[in-house]
Amino acid sequence: MPYDIAPRLLRAFTAVADELHFTRAAARLYVAQQALSRDIRRLERELGADLFVRTTRQVALTAHGARLVPYARRVLAAHDELAAAFRATPERPLLVDVGVPIGTAHRVLEEARRRVPDSCELVARFHSGLTGAAEELRAVRLDVSFGRFAALPPAVRAGLDHQPVRLEPMAVLLPEEHRLAARPTVPLAELTGETLYAAAGNPQAVEWTDLAARLFEGRGIAMAAPFPEIEGSQEFTRVVRKQGWAVLASVEFIDVPGMVLRPVVDPVPLSPVGMVWRRGLRHPGLDALRAAARELGERDAWLAPPGDGWWLPEADATAMGLR
Repeated sequence: MPYDIAPRLLRAFTAVADELHFTRAAARLYVAQQALSRDIRRLERELGADLFVRTTRQVALTAHGARLVPYARRVLAAHDELAAAFRATPERPLLVDVGVPIGTAHRVLEEARRRVPDSCELVARFHSGLTGAAEELRAVRLDVSFGRFAALPPAVRAGLDHQPVRLEPMAVLLPEEHRLAARPTVPLAELTGETLYAAAGNPQAVEWTDLAARLFEGRGIAMAAPFPEIEGSQEFTRVVRKQGWAVLASVEFIDVPGMVLRPVVDPVPLSPVGMVWRRGLRHPGLDALRAAARELGERDAWLAPPGDGWWLPEADATAMGLR
């Protein structure tokens, strides 16, 4: 057993373990695929164990590889912490768009904050969707955002990196007096004839409106008429109550007095939540966010689709690693 393993080899290993794809892992590390494969072979020689099963169609961790993952992450985290402790100047604050102060993105941010030293600041921003945030990312006015990566134009995606975070089940927010409000769950077929608000008219959340339109198509569910962008949970509550809307939402959503949140089933429609950042960004806060998303996802099975039937557009399923 070796006494010293170069951190570069462990970074190569964790990249392939995350992506289960050598080409994507090499792009993430900004190295040639041949160099990455060479580092993996060297690590396997040093450990005396095969870490991956490689075929022409897929890459999978061996039992030894799965055993190494938590050790490698701890070693790299300690290495990064050591480097940060002796850095000459403090890192600038990392600006993170979490959309709203609740839900998946906010949980990842809070977990990441527990992982970084006090000198590393993760500052939350509250945009309403990835469409608008993507422009902020490209203009270097924002560092990290969350949302539906596959909905971005290819030219925009080309300048961004992406990590799948969660397949978030969708729900409907209903007035308490609604005919379906007393049910613990709402079968998708029961929404036929309903009109749901899905952020139509909000230019910052086009990806959500598009996802809703794909879900509603052929099911007799109507989209509420376009409405100007609604900023802030308090204003959202006021407008939704005044308009009397039923709202397409996710299972983690703000509380709205006089309304109830009900998961949609048969099948379960999924909202693909990915973490997105500017390609080439290096920051210990980003490392902490990525590690937090992985650990929360593994603990709570965020990337495991429900076994009793689910719905997700093909392009999104591919972006989230399901195809």
